[in-house]
Amino acid sequence: MAETAPAAVFKGPGQGYEITEFEIPDPDPGAIVVKVSMAGICGSDLHINRGDSPVFAAMAGGVVGHEMTGRVAKLGANIKTDSLGRPLAEGDRICYAYFYPCGRCYQCNKGEFAACPAKLGAMAGGPSPFNGAYGSYYYLRAGHWVFKVPDELSDEMVTPVNCALSQVTYGLHQAGLQMGDTLVVQGAGGLGMNACAVAKEMGAERVIAIDGLEGRLELAKQFGADETINISEVPDPGQRVAKVMELTGGRGADIVGEFVGIPQAVPEGLQMVRGGGTYLEIGNISFGNTTEFDPSSLVWGSKRIVGVVMYDPWVIPQALNFLVRTKDKYPHEEVVSHDKYPLTEINRAFEEAEWQNDGAGTKVRRAVIVP
Repeated sequence: MAETAPAAVFKGPGQGYEITEFEIPDPDPGAIVVKVSMAGICGSDLHINRGDSPVFAAMAGGVVGHEMTGRVAKLGANIKTDSLGRPLAEGDRICYAYFYPCGRCYQCNKGEFAACPAKLGAMAGGPSPFNGAYGSYYYLRAGHWVFKVPDELSDEMVTPVNCALSQVTYGLHQAGLQMGDTLVVQGAGGLGMNACAVAKEMGAERVIAIDGLEGRLELAKQFGADETINISEVPDPGQRVAKVMELTGGRGADIVGEFVGIPQAVPEGLQMVRGGGTYLEIGNISFGNTTEFDPSSLVWGSKRIVGVVMYDPWVIPQALNFLVRTKDKYPHEEVVSHDKYPLTEINRAFEEAEWQNDGAGTKVRRAVIVP
C-alpha cells in the first residue's frame, strides 16, 4: 500500500481547513518532492481565508499556502544541482519559488518572470494534491527554481524568504530605492518588517513605519525603522500625512510602500509621496476592492505607481545572503510567532493570526505551521 501523509484542505472562505491524507508522490524527472519543515500564514493567506475577493472561493478543495521551507525528500532523476549549480541531495535544506512562469510568453522572453501572465494559473493544479504549503509535503514541479539554504540560518529565518522577504526586496528594487532615500512603510506586518531592514541595507537614510499595533511598531524599530506612527494614536489620515511631511522637511517620502492590503491606504499613501517620488503597491491582492483618488495628483506631482506581485528568481539567493549578513543585526526570528502550530491546529493558527478579529492577531506576529 502506498505511503500517505496529511495536508490541510481549504474548505472555502470562512469555513477553515480539513486534514486529509494523500499519497506521497514520486517526482517526475525534473521535479522534487519536498518535506515541508515550516509554513507561514502570510497576509495574503488571511485574505483568502476571509474570502476578501470572490475569486478565492475557487481555491476550495485544494491545499493552499505558499510561504514555506523544507528539505529534499525525493529528487527527480534529472535533478543533480540547485539553480546555482551547487550539488543537491536528499535531506538538503532548500528554499524555492512557489510559482511557475511559463517560459513561453512575451514577458518571460524579456526575462520578466514575475510578470508572466500564466504563473498564477500554473499554481492552481499539479500532478499531486501536495500543491501548497499547508501539508507535510510539497511537490516542486519541473521548471522550478530551488536554492540550498546556508547552515547558519534557522527555519524560522528562512520560512518567510520565498514570500515576504523576496517580495519586498524585489519591490524596493523595482521602485528604485537609492542611497539616502526616505521610505514610508504602510503596515508593519511580515512584509513591512522586512521592508524596513532591506531598505536600510540598501542605503535608505530614513524609514518611517505606520501601523495600528504598538508591538509591531516596536519590532519595526528593531528592524531599522527610524520613526513610527501609531494609527491608534493618530487616527486621522490627514494628520498622518502631515506627520510624514513634518518628518521629511515638508517634501514627502521618496518611496511609500503599501504592505497591509487595505485599499483605503492607497490615497493616503499617495499624499505622502514627494513630487517625483514613487508609490509601491504590493499588499492589495484582493480583486474587486476599490478606492478613490485624484489622478491629477500623479500628473502634477510627477509621481508614479509601481505594482509588484511575486519576484524574479535572482531575488531568493540575494535574500538568503542578506539573512546571513544581517543575522546578528536584526531579530529576523522574531518576525514569526514562537507559538508554533501543528498542522492539526491550523484553524486555531488562522484564528489567532487574524488581526482584524477584535485584536486577536496581537497574540502572534506571523503564525507558522510545523507539519
